[in-house]
Amino acid sequence: MAEKNFKRTLVTAALPYANGPVHIGHLAGVYVPADIYVRYLRLKKRPVLFIGGSDEHGVPVTIRARKEGITVQDVVDRYHNLIKDSFEKFGISFDIYSRTTSQIHHKFAADYFRKLYDDGKLIEQTSEQFYDEETHEFLTDRNIRGECPKCHSLGAYGDQCEKCGSALSPDELINPYNAINGNPLTKKSTTHWYLPLDKDQQWLEHWILDEHKEWRPNVYGQCKSWLDGGLKPRAVTRDLDWGIPVPVEGAEGKVLYVWFDAPIGYISNTKELCDAHPELGTWQTWWQDPESRLIHFIGKDNIVFHCIVFPAMLHAHGDYNLPDNVPSNEFLNLEGDKISTSRNWAVWLNEYLEDMPDKQDVLRYVLTANAPETKDNDFTWKDYQARNNNELVAIFGNFVNRAMKLTEKYFDGKVPALGELTDYDKQTLEDFKNVKTNVEELLETFKFRDAQKEAMELARIGNKYLAETEPWKLAKTDMNRVGTILNLSLQISANLAIAFEPFLPFSAAKLRNMLGMTDFEWDKLGRIDLLAAGHQLGESVLLFEKIEDEVIQGQLDRLDRIKKENEKQALLEAEKNWRPAPVADEVPFDQFAGLDIRTATVLEVKPVKKSDKLLQFTLDDGTDQPRTILSGIAQSYPDPQVLVGKQIAFVANFAPKVMRGIASNGMILSAENFDGTLHVVTLEDKVKNGSKIC
Repeated sequence: MAEKNFKRTLVTAALPYANGPVHIGHLAGVYVPADIYVRYLRLKKRPVLFIGGSDEHGVPVTIRARKEGITVQDVVDRYHNLIKDSFEKFGISFDIYSRTTSQIHHKFAADYFRKLYDDGKLIEQTSEQFYDEETHEFLTDRNIRGECPKCHSLGAYGDQCEKCGSALSPDELINPYNAINGNPLTKKSTTHWYLPLDKDQQWLEHWILDEHKEWRPNVYGQCKSWLDGGLKPRAVTRDLDWGIPVPVEGAEGKVLYVWFDAPIGYISNTKELCDAHPELGTWQTWWQDPESRLIHFIGKDNIVFHCIVFPAMLHAHGDYNLPDNVPSNEFLNLEGDKISTSRNWAVWLNEYLEDMPDKQDVLRYVLTANAPETKDNDFTWKDYQARNNNELVAIFGNFVNRAMKLTEKYFDGKVPALGELTDYDKQTLEDFKNVKTNVEELLETFKFRDAQKEAMELARIGNKYLAETEPWKLAKTDMNRVGTILNLSLQISANLAIAFEPFLPFSAAKLRNMLGMTDFEWDKLGRIDLLAAGHQLGESVLLFEKIEDEVIQGQLDRLDRIKKENEKQALLEAEKNWRPAPVADEVPFDQFAGLDIRTATVLEVKPVKKSDKLLQFTLDDGTDQPRTILSGIAQSYPDPQVLVGKQIAFVANFAPKVMRGIASNGMILSAENFDGTLHVVTLEDKVKNGSKIC
């Protein structure tokens, strides 16, 4: 349905977990694009509400509380306040930022469940789940760890292996155990209520696949994949002592599943806002009036919940609008590596605000320029610096600063009159007359990266115009011409103050203050009469400042320290969780006896050209001729010379094998350590080279 058919728009942003700060991945994926869109709608004078809040239930907050030895409420209070404060300082302009521990939400979510329960929209099922007999608790997927069945790394979680990225279920893990205390697990029966998504399959297929082909390809494609795989009932309750109690008799010790109660938070937060501000209308107006449009901004990992599960919940209730669009982004990486909260591999918003004061818009600009709208993208500090110095400073800031300073110098800071336009002036105006239409079309279709690029084109046009007309040279001979050039330059600057309000709100406000602008409606974008002749400009200040190398190096050094600490911790964790691999199937003794294993001394060892895995060994095997063997252990021996002079064991009777043009005559015996490194088997007591090992 086209937007012109809606009277109002309700925008929601995914509720961040209150178990840690917000990082740049969250900003790029959800909050910056949502804020751009909302600010744009406000400039258009369209009725819009922007709803946010903290997700304070579920497992992550309980894990954090256990680690720190404090209450769960202490955890969510701390991080809710930190996140809310960070959003405010960063300019994410929520109309409300509430929380799911509020009494309003608890009652609303419980009532929502109860209506589905009373209407027979839920089913009851009993299943076997992992249980810790010592702590007397059922384990959540994230609290279960074990050996990955696919890559066999140790310590994989019950929902995902972070090493190979495979999605898992706890039942797939080898030797599962309690991630908190290491206890082995058993299976125990438990009863829960489920949302029968299989019954929603048909209408969801029609609603998404037929009626919403305009959704982003990554969103549409993931939905289609889930639907093609066939939907299954999904539990809406779980065994946990933190959350919203299930409002059914006999359900003691059970709470609403966090995925069920969190999206209801969008509705309860809207109710909280509208109850406090009756002039906005009722919450029902925004959620149930067919003339209200619902837009969800979310990250890649929340697509299924907001496109399939939450719509099924709304449909089951029967009184709610379904989302019109769900412009989800993909993931943002950091310096080529996946952002990870558990590994502290992130740029945290609260730390950024301290380290980079007054540079909110620089980060907003870079994250939008690198927005992972259709595929994963990467944030690097060098790119951050380059975009600031080469684009914001050298193009946008340079143009505005020169226009302001020249006006101060030649016209006492007052907008000069517009004289006769030259062909070049007219061409410049022609170049930017479509900026409003272009940016608008891109924002309406949620293409924020391209929209910002188009807005930046206006600054490029202005910068080029001033550079080529050179009014500082004309000041000696033609002040009327100088006045015209500066008038047009100031009009372009005023257009920038409007065009960049959604993208760079702090800089746009600073620019409007410099220009003395009080009116900056979107509909005026593209006009060249925004500043009247004789209008007194404000004080000129730099919009942006250059970021020096040492500032960036400080951030890179911090990440390097984190990477080294992570590597150290990973080794400790791998060593702690290491268990010997299961013994292979029995083989006849004669089969083993057929291997001729002997001793030899390493005479020389060197890397094989054009191979990052192979080392070439030259051995004294007790015969008259040196023996050559290739071994794929180069990555475990960055300095292979440490092996020279060592007496090792090798298989002598393998058929020669040619690799990289070199004949390898045998196999070096190596042992695989807990961390995956290979170590050549050496002899402690010397024996004659060529001695058989038996």
